[in-house]
Amino acid sequence: MAKSRNRRLVLFLVVALVLAALLYWQRGPIALRLVENGVDRITANADPIAALPDGLHVGICGAGSPMTDAHRAGPCTVVIAGSRMFVFDAGGGAAARRLRMELNPAQTEAIFLTHYHSDHIDGLGELLMQRWVGAAATQPPRVFGPTGLNGVVNGFGEAYRLDQSYRTGHHGEQLAPPSGFGADPREFDIESPAGRLVLIDEDLLQIVAFTVDHGPVAPAVGYRIRYKDRTIVISGDTRRSQNVERESKNVDLLLHEALSMKLVQILENGFDRHGRSRYAQIMRDIRNYHSSPEDAASVAEAASVKRLVLHHIVPPLPLEALKPEFVGKAPAIFSGPIDVARDGDWYSLPAGDDSITVSRRP
Repeated sequence: MAKSRNRRLVLFLVVALVLAALLYWQRGPIALRLVENGVDRITANADPIAALPDGLHVGICGAGSPMTDAHRAGPCTVVIAGSRMFVFDAGGGAAARRLRMELNPAQTEAIFLTHYHSDHIDGLGELLMQRWVGAAATQPPRVFGPTGLNGVVNGFGEAYRLDQSYRTGHHGEQLAPPSGFGADPREFDIESPAGRLVLIDEDLLQIVAFTVDHGPVAPAVGYRIRYKDRTIVISGDTRRSQNVERESKNVDLLLHEALSMKLVQILENGFDRHGRSRYAQIMRDIRNYHSSPEDAASVAEAASVKRLVLHHIVPPLPLEALKPEFVGKAPAIFSGPIDVARDGDWYSLPAGDDSITVSRRP
């Protein structure tokens, strides 16, 4: 009996080794086939929006900050309202993340910027180039932003001007029409005492900008997006703000920036111990113009928000075990669900329903 078991074991090991050797020998063709399957899946779906149910859909194409984070690109949120795609902020790496989420850049209707810190705009050129060439666009997309936008957009236009000439010269005007290059800036100035301005006001869709408190960075705004009977708010970078609380009243989803005072204090102490005083000072400075997870939870609770998503995560969280430390006491403050955003997170809010489905895109 023992000999029979040993023979079967030896036979199993021999077969396993042969299969492993065959797989290793064929690893190139297998890899190519996997690539072909992936390409087929992506290229066959030129209109990924068409498969979505009617409603609001929110995709995290960047949940990070200026601090390097292997799991989070710079700030970026995709919002799909019905059949229309909008992008809020354009952080570094966000354009590549959006492609990995299998969203078509050509379908971008407009881009909205919250303020002009580099981590919120340094991916703008790439977003614009992807839309221009991907759609063979003859008209540039609208880019909305508070005072200062014209200089930002014109600067990116100049920086990419030579690239535009190369691509049009190489591919021809049918694929890269010069008229579609760049952006159509829609700079606004919020002068009303309430600190809000309606940017798009249609029967089914409304997008409102409102001022937030990110001083000395000014102007800085958040956005409220309503499609049919579903509404979300994107806070932008801010201290705890009464305007965010007001605009978030009874909304389905609040995306609120969050900085862990405790974890940033640990970074500050480490820099101090090693004589890196400039970095230590930066860690002290950033704590006074951002919100903690507890601040965000307080806003969400006061506004009766259905779900809170923490994004613009500071500092990076290299370990999943750090999430409870990052969130801190927020779950004791806010009675609803709280998520710590990751790139690829996806929220679906069907019209005519009060459900929120949470999933992941690749």
